[in-house]
Amino acid sequence: MWTAQFGTFKTEGSLITSGGLGTMGFGFPAAIGAQLGNPDKRVVSISGDGGFQMNLQELATAVQEELPIVTIVMNNEYLGMVRQWKGLFFDKRYAGTCLKRRRSCPLQCDGSITNCPKYTPDFVMLAEAYGATGIRVTSHEQIIPALQAAADNKRFPTLIEFVIERESNVMPMIPSGAASTDMIVEEDK
Repeated sequence: MWTAQFGTFKTEGSLITSGGLGTMGFGFPAAIGAQLGNPDKRVVSISGDGGFQMNLQELATAVQEELPIVTIVMNNEYLGMVRQWKGLFFDKRYAGTCLKRRRSCPLQCDGSITNCPKYTPDFVMLAEAYGATGIRVTSHEQIIPALQAAADNKRFPTLIEFVIERESNVMPMIPSGAASTDMIVEEDK
């Protein structure tokens, strides 16, 4: 969603998106198809951590086919769009959206607990287990070097995990069943 809003593209038609249809898992397989169809171009896939996990096993395909896809995983440790809806419309009852959740966690967690379990999976280790390159970015200073390393890798996939703010929201949005005139442009602070 952020890519569609803020991305700039030199060539018309170079963004493939499912739009706002909520099709988790679309991005990475679409990138594989785009790379196979355009072997002389560089393909970048941008997904959330939950969406990427829907088809992460396709890393095997990308490695076997030696596709130099750059996969960017925006990791906020949540099913972000679902968490956003629950935060805005359901009083932060985040049941089923936290990807760090364990059975031992409080039933009514509002996301504010500081001693949460470790997030799984480790995307860097996962990429490397498939034979791809894995990079984790946790600060602004690491962005350019990570992108340069991905650009230099012309034979195999590179996965870059960007660890982002846990409660980052994507705006604007239209509430379910509402008209476009009811669009929420920004959050109430």
